[in-house]
Amino acid sequence: MQVISSKDNEQIKYIKKLKDKKFRDETKEYLVEGIKLVKEAIEENVIIKMIVVCEDCDSEGAIEQSLLYEIAKYNCIYVTKKLFQSITDVVNPQGILAVVEKGDNSDNIDYSEDIILALDGIQDPGNLGTILRTADSANLKQIILGADCADPYNPKVVRSTMGAIFRMNMITTDDLLKTLQTVKKHKFEIMATSLDTNQSIYNIEYHKKVIVIGNESKGVSKQIQDMADIKVKIPMLGKTESLNASVAASIMIYEYVRGKCN
Repeated sequence: MQVISSKDNEQIKYIKKLKDKKFRDETKEYLVEGIKLVKEAIEENVIIKMIVVCEDCDSEGAIEQSLLYEIAKYNCIYVTKKLFQSITDVVNPQGILAVVEKGDNSDNIDYSEDIILALDGIQDPGNLGTILRTADSANLKQIILGADCADPYNPKVVRSTMGAIFRMNMITTDDLLKTLQTVKKHKFEIMATSLDTNQSIYNIEYHKKVIVIGNESKGVSKQIQDMADIKVKIPMLGKTESLNASVAASIMIYEYVRGKCN
């Protein structure tokens, strides 16, 4: 078994370049790291271009034998611990990462769904990843991202999704307002979160709605607020006026789930 130790190796250089959004966009590839994510990528039949394993981590038994058998079927390279630490973004890496192709994301919106989630300027990678994970838990299959949202293939976002990224159609748009106007023509109502309303999220029927979650500090943009059919807020009993974007999205998504389960 050959073990790569040089940072000048072409495959290692390629992996490092995938940390840059522009290169990810050009190659339509991104990185997934960690035992769980690599395992899920295999189970979800994601196209895996390369798997990188830390030699020392492998010898320490951190990676279960059954996964080692699976990754042996792919283009798999082994690297020294020092070299692996130079390509990982994780403080305590598990010693395995993979280069995978982006899914067959379509710009076509599925209008047969009850709920569509749209994100207006979500910039924190952790928030975006958590929202994707929550949406996946509610079996939502698509999400619309405005141009000023964080890159969903950012390594931190990918880790935060805990595998949801493999199952979600992410529709990116350069003009979220225009996209929402098009969605309205398909008999969907646009529902924006806002502090300037008395309408509670608990008084809404979650059918043929687009839930718009706004930027962490500015909220939903004024243009989208103005065109929204419904403005809603999450009732709060304490002095706090607003919630973290991913928390707000989770509460609204699970109000939809509650209605489906009744």
